Amino acid sequence: MMSERVKKLREESLEAVPYISMERAQIVNEVYKKYEGSVSIPVLRALVLKEFMSKKKLCINEGELIVGERGEAPAATPTYPELCCHTIEDLQIMNDREKISFKVSQESKDIQKEDIIPYWEKRSMRYHILENMTDEWKDCYENGIFTEFQEQRGPGHTVADDKIYKKGFLDFKQDIESEINNLDYNNDDEALNKKMQLEGMSIACDAIMILGKRYSELAIEMAKKEKDQKRKKELLDVAEVCSHVPAYAPRTFREALQMYWFVHLCVITELNPWDSFNPGRLDQHLNPFYQKEIKEGSLRREEAEEFLQCLWVKFNNQPAPPKVGITLKESATYTDFANINSGGLRADGSDGVNDVSYLVLDVIDQMRLLQPSSNVQISKKTPQKFLKKALSIVRKGWGQPSLFNADAVIQEMLNAGKDIVDARCGGTSGCIETGAFGKEAFILTGYFNIPKVLEITLNNGVDPMSGKKLGLETGNPTDFNSYEELFEAFKKQMNHFIDIKVRGNRVIEKLYAEKMPVPFLSVIIDDCIKKGKDYNAGGARYNVTYIQGVGIGDITDSLAAIKYHIFDKNNFTMNELLTAIEDNFKGHEMILNLLKNKSPKYGNDDDYADMIMTNVFKTYYETVTGRPNIKGGEHRINMLPTTCHIYFGSVIGALPSGKKSKEALADGISPSKGADKYGPTSVIKSASKMDHLITGGTLLNQKVAPSAIEGEEGLDKLSNLVRVYFKLDGHHIQFNVFNKETLLKAQKNPEDYKNLIVRVAGYSDYFSNLNKELQDEIIARTEQAI
Repeated sequence: MMSERVKKLREESLEAVPYISMERAQIVNEVYKKYEGSVSIPVLRALVLKEFMSKKKLCINEGELIVGERGEAPAATPTYPELCCHTIEDLQIMNDREKISFKVSQESKDIQKEDIIPYWEKRSMRYHILENMTDEWKDCYENGIFTEFQEQRGPGHTVADDKIYKKGFLDFKQDIESEINNLDYNNDDEALNKKMQLEGMSIACDAIMILGKRYSELAIEMAKKEKDQKRKKELLDVAEVCSHVPAYAPRTFREALQMYWFVHLCVITELNPWDSFNPGRLDQHLNPFYQKEIKEGSLRREEAEEFLQCLWVKFNNQPAPPKVGITLKESATYTDFANINSGGLRADGSDGVNDVSYLVLDVIDQMRLLQPSSNVQISKKTPQKFLKKALSIVRKGWGQPSLFNADAVIQEMLNAGKDIVDARCGGTSGCIETGAFGKEAFILTGYFNIPKVLEITLNNGVDPMSGKKLGLETGNPTDFNSYEELFEAFKKQMNHFIDIKVRGNRVIEKLYAEKMPVPFLSVIIDDCIKKGKDYNAGGARYNVTYIQGVGIGDITDSLAAIKYHIFDKNNFTMNELLTAIEDNFKGHEMILNLLKNKSPKYGNDDDYADMIMTNVFKTYYETVTGRPNIKGGEHRINMLPTTCHIYFGSVIGALPSGKKSKEALADGISPSKGADKYGPTSVIKSASKMDHLITGGTLLNQKVAPSAIEGEEGLDKLSNLVRVYFKLDGHHIQFNVFNKETLLKAQKNPEDYKNLIVRVAGYSDYFSNLNKELQDEIIARTEQAI
């Protein structure tokens, strides 16, 4: 149950209006002007964080028990001029746009114009990235072949492990000093570089301890003025907690939560990582504290629940910093993708479900907030009781938690060369991405538009939407004598575009390694201290660079239609198809009917279509996987879109699948809208023919009618579907539990449905926050009866 305190804090969080705060940008400016050129770059970056934590306006909201905001108040959203220096026009767009807006005051615009832009306009990472990209990279980026995550946000897709619950930052500082003292200048050519990195890390430790000390002092000052005796004691308790963490290791459940939150704030303040930092296996980390205090009688379950609820509010108080342009189109949401894992396996391979796992599920159910995102890790050892409790929340229809196959997640990491214990202690973050928590930099670099590659192949290297020659001349498709010739041309085009993307990735990685280290994040990720190397430069134990494939349903159905109708059945010619596509099927209704209704389609357990899907998937996997990054790791793939399937669809004309010009692509590895005709079992059978275990994650959305999963029998059906898919090595599945009529009413009367939450891709969002194209795409998803 929610206490009155939590109800009030939750309501305040929901009502907070996101606005741009210039506090961080101004302090970044001050520090750079004062120190740039006189100290090393790692030290400079650490001084930015230290100065900010020393000067930022603190905020303890009325009644709260876990303290700390990124800005000066809930929903106060900083900018990161060292990453992306916004124009005044950008700020105006943020303020005026109907969806995902941020209020921008005239004072903020004046500061940006007079102070920030003059200094950062040609210094930001976005500027350096675009200056160092080739013309062909820019053409591909601007015309929707791929996107680029780092042009407005920093790398840093990573997750906490248990070290911050076992050590305080005085301990980390001591570890760093020991490494500095042991540097071998006589034999190690990198000794000086390591010293500079380690010095930055040491200063970053000071930064978080300053933050804790300041909050302790503020709580004491507020307690002195507080008339209400109960609140006075609460403030003194806050002061006590913050005087201990983060300098020292937490001793209690509450201190563990506050320790994590201070760490979270420092990671997302130091830089603006994509995706946000998150606590990962929170139930595993908190359970020792919980069990100890429950046994001692110093903590009741209801108190632990309230502390967790307060943490949920803190997450929801932090909107994802503003995006503009293509980056907004690929991820149009306030959600910052902190994704809490529950369940899974323990380090020794035993079942990981514990009392806190159930407690977290209760909090998810009670709070119903967009942030944090949540998931359950389901293994063969997971109790059916836990799975069914999670699904009982899912069927309430607000999109959380999502479900992951813990056994598959672990195997994916083992296949990528990770240690078994590191794999078991890892999980998934962001939308669906697999990683070794606390030990890996698994960096997402952008989405790749697979159906666009076919469109360009069918036009001999020319993008018909822009008229530009983006690809290779692989031949006029009307001259192809077999499907195999077409597919070979498609493979050559894909390799060409991946070459361009990977070249850009490597340059961007180098720029971040040299210009934008993250000394604080490096402190808490193994093995950065040990190596004396920054997280962005390869300091982590594992370093993987991902390119996310989008549109597997559309490319499969398109190729299947071509193979079936042109090369197998001779129902029409390639020239007739290309003419119909050019005309957006107007006047070509017979061909359109054959493409949409008389073609093999992915999602129906049809081997004809599914084998094409596996060949496309294999091509994408082989084209990307194994290419080296600059950090000693390699590129890998995952399959997810966030909201990019809408954007990618908008830059593609009509397709042989029957998709009309500019219509959305299918999300994740889901079938194209309306293509799946035989229910969810056929969908998961088709999807499982993809080799999930060689990816870093795949996303499968399913829409289920509420009536199909009512009662205990309905819950059993849903849990059986999940178990079967995971037995087939499926990576992830999530459900929207709505009927079409509800969504249509919400689209027509948004004020009456302002609290309606839906599952979009790897995250949930308010239906009213989505643009019409995305709303239409969700409405059009096949409604399954289980």
